[in-house]
Amino acid sequence: MPDHRLGVGFVGSGFNARFHIQSWVGVRDADVRGVFSPNQARAGSAAALARDLNVGDAKPFSTIADMVANPNIDAIWLCGPNHTRIENVEEIVDAVTSGKGELKGIACEKPLARTVAEAKKVTDLVKSAGLSHGYLENQVFSPQVAHGHAIIWARGASLTGRPYLARAAEEHSGPHTPWFWRGDLQGGGVLNDMMCHSVEVVRHMLTKPGAPRSSIQPVRVTAHIASLKWTQPKYAKKLSAMMGEGVDYTKRPSEDFASATIEYEAEDGGPLIGEVTTSWSFVGAGLRLSAELLGPEYSMSWNTLDSGLKLFFSREVTGRAGEDLVEKQNAETGLMPVVANEASAYGYEAENRHFTQAFLAGEEPMLTFDDGVEVVEILMTAYQSAEQGRTLDFPPSGLEEFTPAVALGTWKP
Repeated sequence: MPDHRLGVGFVGSGFNARFHIQSWVGVRDADVRGVFSPNQARAGSAAALARDLNVGDAKPFSTIADMVANPNIDAIWLCGPNHTRIENVEEIVDAVTSGKGELKGIACEKPLARTVAEAKKVTDLVKSAGLSHGYLENQVFSPQVAHGHAIIWARGASLTGRPYLARAAEEHSGPHTPWFWRGDLQGGGVLNDMMCHSVEVVRHMLTKPGAPRSSIQPVRVTAHIASLKWTQPKYAKKLSAMMGEGVDYTKRPSEDFASATIEYEAEDGGPLIGEVTTSWSFVGAGLRLSAELLGPEYSMSWNTLDSGLKLFFSREVTGRAGEDLVEKQNAETGLMPVVANEASAYGYEAENRHFTQAFLAGEEPMLTFDDGVEVVEILMTAYQSAEQGRTLDFPPSGLEEFTPAVALGTWKP
C-alpha cells in the first residue's frame, strides 16, 4: 500500500476540471492541492470548490511551472483547452527536466490532441521527461460499463464466444464554452470533441479483460459528418448570440453530427464491428450516454437517461434554467430523469481512483498517452473518410500530416 497521499494540481478550471474536482469525494488517497488557469478568478473559484468539498487544501497558481515546483504537488491533471495542450505540456516538462519540481505522473483529458502530429509530440515530450502518463477516458470507468463488460466476458463470452459488435453514443445539445465550437481551437467539431469517448468505449468493450488494446486491430473506417442544426440561419444566429462574435457558423461551421463504423480484426482474425455516433444536435432531457455490446448468445445495454430517479414539474413550476437534474439539461418542466451522482455515473470517480493508485504505486495505468495517440489516429481517419466519402483502410497514408477541413475552416456542409 502507498505510504502517502498524492497531491494533484489541475491545469484548467472550467466545466471538465470542476467535474473532476467534484468526483474527488470518492478518491481516498489523493488531494486536490492546486489549480492553474490563465483566468485567475476562475482558478480561485475552482480551488475554492475543492476546499468547500473538503477534497484538498487547493490554492490557485499563477503559472503551471510554479504549481509543478510546489512540493505538495505530485501529479498534474491536464484539463485545459485543446489548443493549449502542447504549450501546457512543454511548460510541465521544462519544469521537471530543469529540476524545478518533481512529479509522479501526468494525466490528460480527452482528446489527447487535435491532430496525430500533436498527439505524438505531446507523448514524446512526456516520455522525454521520464514521466508516468495516463489518458483520462471517464466513460470506460462508468460503473455500468465496467461491471457489464466484466460479466459479459466472464459468463457469456467464456461459454459461447467473444462479443463481436459494440455500439456507443454521446449526444447533447452543444458545448458550454466558445472554444469548443471553433474548429481551429478545438481541432474539429463533435467528432473530435466526443467521438474520442465512443471510440475508446467500443474498443474497451470488444477487448478481453486483462488483454492489451493491441489484441484487436482496427482495419477499416467509414465515417460521415454533417451540420444538421447549428448552420440553419435561425440557430447560427442564436449560437453567435450565446457564444460571441468568435463563433459564426454562417462563415466557419463545425459538424454537429458524426458517425463511424470501425472494423476490427480479432485475435483469431475474425471480424469485429464498432459503431459510434455523436451529436451536438440532440435535444432531450440532457446529456445521453449509451452503449451496447452483443455476442452469440448475449447482449448488454447502457443509457444514462434510464435513471432510477424521475421528477415531474407542471407548467406552473417556473424558475431559473439550470443543470441541477442532468448535464446539458434542456428543460425544467415535465417528466425529467435525474442523474443523482453524475461524477460517479459518468465514470469520473472510478477513473480518478485508478490513476491516483497507479501513480502512487509507480504502475502503468490502464490507459496511457499511447492509447490517446491511437484514438486520435482513428478520429483523423474518420475525418479523412468523411471528407473523401469512402471507406479507408487503417491507417491511411498521410495520417500524421492530416488536419481536418473543419479545423482549417474550409469545410462546407
